Amino acid sequence: MAWYDKYLSIYGRPFDDVPETIVKQTRDRISAMQSDAPLVSIVVIAYNEATRLPACLWSLSDLKTDYPLEIIGVNNNSNDETEMVYEAFGVRYINEPNQSPGYARQCGLTNSRGKYHFFIDADTMYPPRYVDLMMEHLKRPGTACVGTFWSFYPDERHSRLSLLLFEAIRDMFLFVQHFKRPELCVRGMTFAFRADYAREVGIRTDIRRGEDGSLALGLKRYGRITFLRNRHARVVTGYGTLNESSIWQSLLNRIRTQGRGLTRIFYKKEHYEDSEENIINRR
Repeated sequence: MAWYDKYLSIYGRPFDDVPETIVKQTRDRISAMQSDAPLVSIVVIAYNEATRLPACLWSLSDLKTDYPLEIIGVNNNSNDETEMVYEAFGVRYINEPNQSPGYARQCGLTNSRGKYHFFIDADTMYPPRYVDLMMEHLKRPGTACVGTFWSFYPDERHSRLSLLLFEAIRDMFLFVQHFKRPELCVRGMTFAFRADYAREVGIRTDIRRGEDGSLALGLKRYGRITFLRNRHARVVTGYGTLNESSIWQSLLNRIRTQGRGLTRIFYKKEHYEDSEENIINRR
Protein backbone atom coordinates (compact mmCIF):
# COMPACT_ATOMS: atom_id res chain seq x y z
CA MET A 1 0.00 0.00 0.00
CA ALA A 2 1.41 3.39 -1.01
CA TRP A 3 1.54 6.17 1.55
CA TYR A 4 -0.92 8.27 -0.49
CA ASP A 5 -3.59 5.61 -1.07
CA LYS A 6 -5.79 6.81 1.78
CA TYR A 7 -5.78 10.36 0.41
CA LEU A 8 -6.85 9.06 -3.00
CA SER A 9 -10.03 7.79 -1.33
CA ILE A 10 -11.32 11.39 -1.35
CA TYR A 11 -9.17 12.90 -4.13
CA GLY A 12 -11.39 14.26 -6.90
CA ARG A 13 -14.62 13.64 -4.99
CA PRO A 14 -17.19 16.39 -4.40
CA PHE A 15 -16.60 18.04 -1.05
CA ASP A 16 -20.04 16.95 0.16
CA ASP A 17 -18.89 13.34 -0.20
CA VAL A 18 -15.86 13.73 2.07
CA PRO A 19 -16.66 11.99 5.38
CA GLU A 20 -17.11 14.40 8.27
CA THR A 21 -14.79 12.26 10.39
CA ILE A 22 -11.93 13.00 7.98
CA VAL A 23 -12.78 16.72 7.93
CA LYS A 24 -12.85 16.92 11.73
CA GLN A 25 -9.73 14.83 12.19
CA THR A 26 -7.80 16.91 9.68
CA ARG A 27 -9.08 20.19 11.11
CA ASP A 28 -8.04 19.20 14.62
CA ARG A 29 -4.55 18.14 13.53
CA ILE A 30 -3.97 21.28 11.49
CA SER A 31 -5.13 23.41 14.40
CA ALA A 32 -2.70 21.64 16.75
CA MET A 33 0.16 22.19 14.30
CA GLN A 34 -0.30 25.93 13.91
CA SER A 35 2.37 27.98 15.70
CA ASP A 36 2.18 31.58 16.91
CA ALA A 37 5.84 31.98 15.91
CA PRO A 38 6.31 29.82 12.79
CA LEU A 39 9.73 29.10 11.37
CA VAL A 40 8.15 27.44 8.34
CA SER A 41 5.21 28.66 6.26
CA ILE A 42 3.24 26.04 4.34
CA VAL A 43 1.23 28.01 1.78
CA VAL A 44 -1.46 26.24 -0.26
CA ILE A 45 -2.68 28.03 -3.39
CA ALA A 46 -5.91 26.91 -5.02
CA TYR A 47 -8.03 27.85 -8.02
CA ASN A 48 -11.23 25.81 -8.30
CA GLU A 49 -9.73 22.91 -6.34
CA ALA A 50 -12.66 21.98 -4.10
CA THR A 51 -12.47 18.32 -5.15
CA ARG A 52 -8.70 17.97 -4.59
CA LEU A 53 -7.90 20.42 -1.81
CA PRO A 54 -9.30 18.15 0.97
CA ALA A 55 -6.81 15.37 0.09
CA CYS A 56 -3.96 17.89 0.03
CA LEU A 57 -4.88 19.28 3.46
CA TRP A 58 -5.35 15.77 4.86
CA SER A 59 -1.81 14.88 3.76
CA LEU A 60 -0.42 18.08 5.29
CA SER A 61 -2.12 17.27 8.59
CA ASP A 62 -0.07 14.05 8.69
CA LEU A 63 3.30 15.81 8.43
CA LYS A 64 5.84 14.50 10.95
CA THR A 65 7.90 17.49 11.96
CA ASP A 66 9.15 19.33 15.03
CA TYR A 67 9.51 22.64 13.19
CA PRO A 68 7.07 25.34 14.32
CA LEU A 69 4.94 26.06 11.29
CA GLU A 70 1.84 27.69 9.92
CA ILE A 71 -0.46 26.31 7.25
CA ILE A 72 -2.28 29.02 5.32
CA GLY A 73 -4.21 29.13 2.06
CA VAL A 74 -4.76 31.42 -0.88
CA ASN A 75 -8.08 31.23 -2.72
CA ASN A 76 -7.26 32.51 -6.20
CA ASN A 77 -10.61 33.78 -7.44
CA SER A 78 -12.28 30.36 -7.34
CA ASN A 79 -15.92 29.98 -8.36
CA ASP A 80 -16.44 26.55 -6.80
CA GLU A 81 -16.40 25.45 -3.13
CA THR A 82 -12.67 26.02 -2.58
CA GLU A 83 -13.28 28.76 -0.03
CA MET A 84 -15.74 26.53 1.83
CA VAL A 85 -13.08 23.80 2.04
CA TYR A 86 -10.57 26.15 3.65
CA GLU A 87 -13.20 27.21 6.16
CA ALA A 88 -14.31 23.66 6.93
CA PHE A 89 -10.73 22.56 7.61
CA GLY A 90 -10.02 25.61 9.77
CA VAL A 91 -7.24 26.95 7.54
CA ARG A 92 -6.62 30.69 7.55
CA TYR A 93 -6.82 31.85 3.96
CA ILE A 94 -6.62 35.00 1.88
CA ASN A 95 -8.74 35.75 -1.18
CA GLU A 96 -6.62 36.86 -4.13
CA PRO A 97 -8.88 38.22 -6.90
CA ASN A 98 -6.17 38.59 -9.55
CA GLN A 99 -5.98 35.40 -11.57
CA SER A 100 -2.65 33.62 -12.02
CA PRO A 101 -0.30 31.41 -10.01
CA GLY A 102 2.08 34.37 -9.72
CA TYR A 103 -0.52 36.54 -8.00
CA ALA A 104 -1.55 33.66 -5.74
CA ARG A 105 2.02 32.85 -4.72
CA GLN A 106 2.90 36.52 -4.17
CA CYS A 107 -0.21 36.88 -1.99
CA GLY A 108 0.92 33.89 0.07
CA LEU A 109 4.42 35.28 0.45
CA THR A 110 3.09 38.68 1.52
CA ASN A 111 0.86 37.16 4.18
CA SER A 112 3.19 34.46 5.54
CA ARG A 113 5.41 34.82 8.62
CA GLY A 114 7.95 32.00 8.44
CA LYS A 115 11.63 32.38 7.67
CA TYR A 116 11.29 29.44 5.27
CA HIS A 117 8.50 29.29 2.72
CA PHE A 118 7.02 26.20 1.06
CA PHE A 119 4.98 26.45 -2.13
CA ILE A 120 2.10 23.95 -1.96
CA ASP A 121 -0.34 23.15 -4.79
CA ALA A 122 -3.86 22.09 -3.88
CA ASP A 123 -3.93 19.16 -6.34
CA THR A 124 -0.86 17.55 -4.76
CA MET A 125 -0.34 15.19 -1.80
CA TYR A 126 2.73 15.43 0.43
CA PRO A 127 4.54 12.60 2.28
CA PRO A 128 4.95 12.78 6.09
CA ARG A 129 8.67 13.65 6.11
CA TYR A 130 8.47 16.18 3.30
CA VAL A 131 9.12 19.31 5.38
CA ASP A 132 11.96 17.86 7.44
CA LEU A 133 13.77 16.39 4.43
CA MET A 134 13.52 19.67 2.53
CA MET A 135 14.56 21.69 5.58
CA GLU A 136 17.60 19.48 6.11
CA HIS A 137 19.02 20.97 2.90
CA LEU A 138 17.39 24.38 3.03
CA LYS A 139 19.05 25.27 6.34
CA ARG A 140 22.54 24.56 5.05
CA PRO A 141 24.77 27.62 4.54
CA GLY A 142 24.88 28.79 0.96
CA THR A 143 21.51 27.29 0.01
CA ALA A 144 18.81 29.65 -1.26
CA CYS A 145 16.14 27.16 -2.29
CA VAL A 146 15.33 23.47 -2.63
CA GLY A 147 13.30 21.46 -5.12
CA THR A 148 12.46 17.79 -5.38
CA PHE A 149 10.97 15.18 -7.72
CA TRP A 150 7.29 14.40 -8.12
CA SER A 151 5.18 11.44 -9.19
CA PHE A 152 1.72 10.87 -10.63
CA TYR A 153 -0.79 8.57 -8.99
CA PRO A 154 -1.79 5.46 -10.96
CA ASP A 155 -5.33 5.16 -12.29
CA GLU A 156 -7.28 3.22 -14.91
CA ARG A 157 -5.39 5.00 -17.72
CA HIS A 158 -1.93 5.03 -16.14
CA SER A 159 -0.49 1.85 -14.65
CA ARG A 160 2.16 1.88 -11.92
CA LEU A 161 4.65 0.29 -14.33
CA SER A 162 4.11 2.86 -17.08
CA LEU A 163 4.43 5.68 -14.56
CA LEU A 164 7.66 4.23 -13.15
CA LEU A 165 9.17 4.04 -16.63
CA PHE A 166 8.00 7.53 -17.53
CA GLU A 167 9.35 9.01 -14.30
CA ALA A 168 12.68 7.20 -14.61
CA ILE A 169 13.30 8.76 -18.03
CA ARG A 170 12.11 12.21 -16.93
CA ASP A 171 14.09 12.09 -13.68
CA MET A 172 17.27 11.15 -15.51
CA PHE A 173 16.91 14.19 -17.75
CA LEU A 174 16.19 16.48 -14.78
CA PHE A 175 19.22 15.10 -12.96
CA VAL A 176 21.50 16.00 -15.86
CA GLN A 177 19.82 19.36 -16.37
CA HIS A 178 20.14 20.44 -12.73
CA PHE A 179 23.95 20.70 -12.82
CA LYS A 180 23.94 23.81 -15.02
CA ARG A 181 20.29 24.83 -15.20
CA PRO A 182 18.69 23.88 -11.86
CA GLU A 183 16.07 26.61 -12.20
CA LEU A 184 14.56 24.68 -15.13
CA CYS A 185 13.95 21.71 -12.83
CA VAL A 186 11.91 23.67 -10.30
CA ARG A 187 8.16 23.11 -10.06
CA GLY A 188 5.99 25.23 -7.79
CA MET A 189 4.37 22.25 -6.09
CA THR A 190 7.79 21.04 -4.84
CA PHE A 191 9.68 24.23 -4.05
CA ALA A 192 10.91 25.76 -0.76
CA PHE A 193 13.13 28.76 -0.13
CA ARG A 194 14.24 31.52 2.22
CA ALA A 195 11.33 33.96 2.41
CA ASP A 196 13.53 37.04 2.90
CA TYR A 197 15.45 36.27 -0.28
CA ALA A 198 12.21 35.76 -2.20
CA ARG A 199 10.82 39.09 -1.02
CA GLU A 200 13.92 40.78 -2.38
CA VAL A 201 13.56 39.03 -5.73
CA GLY A 202 9.76 39.21 -5.94
CA ILE A 203 7.40 36.76 -7.62
CA ARG A 204 6.41 37.67 -11.15
CA THR A 205 2.71 38.35 -11.60
CA ASP A 206 2.89 39.40 -15.25
CA ILE A 207 3.22 35.89 -16.69
CA ARG A 208 0.76 33.00 -16.99
CA ARG A 209 3.25 30.29 -16.06
CA GLY A 210 6.88 30.00 -15.07
CA GLU A 211 6.74 32.16 -11.95
CA ASP A 212 8.38 29.32 -10.02
CA GLY A 213 11.38 28.94 -12.32
CA SER A 214 11.72 32.71 -12.60
CA LEU A 215 11.89 33.01 -8.81
CA ALA A 216 14.45 30.20 -8.64
CA LEU A 217 16.58 31.98 -11.23
CA GLY A 218 16.47 35.18 -9.16
CA LEU A 219 17.33 33.30 -5.98
CA LYS A 220 20.59 32.04 -7.49
CA ARG A 221 22.26 35.31 -6.49
CA TYR A 222 21.78 34.31 -2.83
CA GLY A 223 23.01 30.74 -3.03
CA ARG A 224 22.66 27.40 -4.73
CA ILE A 225 19.52 25.64 -5.86
CA THR A 226 19.54 22.17 -4.34
CA PHE A 227 17.57 19.39 -6.02
CA LEU A 228 16.61 16.67 -3.54
CA ARG A 229 16.45 13.09 -4.83
CA ASN A 230 15.18 11.33 -1.70
CA ARG A 231 12.10 9.23 -2.53
CA HIS A 232 10.64 10.01 0.89
CA ALA A 233 10.37 13.64 -0.23
CA ARG A 234 8.67 12.78 -3.53
CA VAL A 235 5.18 14.25 -3.74
CA VAL A 236 2.28 12.80 -5.72
CA THR A 237 0.15 14.97 -7.97
CA GLY A 238 -2.61 14.84 -10.56
CA TYR A 239 -2.36 15.08 -14.33
CA GLY A 240 -2.94 18.81 -14.74
CA THR A 241 0.55 19.29 -16.20
CA LEU A 242 -0.01 16.57 -18.82
CA ASN A 243 -2.29 17.88 -21.52
CA GLU A 244 -1.95 14.99 -23.95
CA SER A 245 -4.21 11.96 -24.14
CA SER A 246 -1.50 9.61 -22.87
CA ILE A 247 1.55 9.87 -20.67
CA TRP A 248 3.74 8.50 -23.47
CA GLN A 249 2.47 11.13 -25.89
CA SER A 250 3.40 13.68 -23.27
CA LEU A 251 6.88 12.20 -23.00
CA LEU A 252 7.38 12.15 -26.79
CA ASN A 253 6.28 15.77 -27.08
CA ARG A 254 8.70 16.78 -24.33
CA ILE A 255 11.55 14.87 -25.99
CA ARG A 256 10.88 16.70 -29.26
CA THR A 257 10.74 20.08 -27.50
CA GLN A 258 13.85 19.49 -25.41
CA GLY A 259 15.72 17.93 -28.32
CA ARG A 260 15.49 21.10 -30.41
CA GLY A 261 17.61 22.97 -27.86
CA LEU A 262 19.29 20.21 -25.93
CA THR A 263 22.70 21.93 -25.71
CA ARG A 264 21.18 24.74 -23.61
CA ILE A 265 21.16 22.53 -20.51
CA PHE A 266 24.96 22.56 -20.48
CA TYR A 267 25.25 26.34 -20.16
CA LYS A 268 24.25 28.59 -17.29
CA LYS A 269 21.82 31.41 -17.97
CA GLU A 270 20.94 34.47 -15.92
CA HIS A 271 18.02 35.90 -17.91
CA TYR A 272 15.08 34.60 -19.93
CA GLU A 273 12.98 36.23 -22.62
CA ASP A 274 9.24 35.58 -22.30
CA SER A 275 7.08 34.60 -25.24
CA GLU A 276 4.31 37.04 -26.06
CA GLU A 277 1.56 34.52 -25.27
CA ASN A 278 2.90 34.07 -21.74
CA ILE A 279 2.55 37.73 -20.83
CA ILE A 280 -0.58 38.80 -18.94
CA ASN A 281 -1.94 42.05 -20.32
CA ARG A 282 -3.98 43.86 -17.69
CA ARG A 283 -5.67 47.19 -18.18
